[in-house]
Amino acid sequence: MRKLDYGLTFVFCSLLVFACSQKEVQVSEEESYFVDANEEWVIDDSEFEWEEEIGELEQSLIDAGLVNIEDVIPGIFVDLKYSTTDNFFGQDVYGDLFRCYLQPEVAEMLKVAHEKLQEAHPELTFLVYDGVRPLSVQQILWDNLDRPDSIKPLYVADPKIGGLHNYGVAVDLTLAYVETGEALDMGTAYDYFGYPAYPDREAQMLREGKITQSHIDNREILRQAMKAGGFSGIGSEWWHFNAYSRKEAAEKFGLVK
Repeated sequence: MRKLDYGLTFVFCSLLVFACSQKEVQVSEEESYFVDANEEWVIDDSEFEWEEEIGELEQSLIDAGLVNIEDVIPGIFVDLKYSTTDNFFGQDVYGDLFRCYLQPEVAEMLKVAHEKLQEAHPELTFLVYDGVRPLSVQQILWDNLDRPDSIKPLYVADPKIGGLHNYGVAVDLTLAYVETGEALDMGTAYDYFGYPAYPDREAQMLREGKITQSHIDNREILRQAMKAGGFSGIGSEWWHFNAYSRKEAAEKFGLVK
């Protein structure tokens, strides 16, 4: 019986050693999947490329020959207000359009204005609220404006005639800090219709305490930069600038539909 015990003990020990050796091999195989921290790995960037979809409206702007201003002017910010409800009409009429488009030469003029701005105020950049506005969108705004037709042109261009936004030669914008994108205080919000937003009424509004000298100074920085790029402002909206007159725009470009 003792010999049998010894035999059994030998077999048990042999099996135990075999099992342990198998376990060691298995662990070794698992460990082979761990990454060596000192080893250099090259990742193919093409695997992580992000392709943004271009909607029908945006594609129509590209087909019309307009350009994305962010491709022309690095470092500017864009917040298309008509792609939100934060506008005079309280409606999102641009849908999936979030990039701002202008006629190519107007975008180049804006680039000059931006360069002049940063020469004088390197801490500042442009924050663009609107550029080209297709006639299809203009019609929506016209139809939804709760005003008599006789006074609607005070607020929005008649789509039968078209405005400078509809030619892609007008831009709405403000100033913002380069580091944060925060807009400077101009005294009123964008799309505010009232005398405090009128450049022509600034002296009066200052006297009446509706705006401050700081607001006027900020607007003047914007005006000077835009003037350097060849733009002209209008008397009722501090944010609106035109590259051409209506006559010039009609001669040079067609209305964007």
